[in-house]
Amino acid sequence: MLDHLRALREDQDLSQQDMAQLLNVHQTTYSDYELGRLNIPISSLRTLASFFHTSVDYILGLTDVREPYPRK
Repeated sequence: MLDHLRALREDQDLSQQDMAQLLNVHQTTYSDYELGRLNIPISSLRTLASFFHTSVDYILGLTDVREPYPRK
């Protein structure tokens, strides 16, 4: 389960449908991303990280540091 992804969405009062539209996928597909039933494509992870101003690692739960990594 991708708890960070759900928390990011809920913190901005966004619905799963809102996120599905951002990623150009069906709402059930996005729901499956949050539940960990489907792997999120890399391009979608990058879109989400940019949208939420965080890192892909944070979205995937690999770190608890919400801030994005500095760009080189």
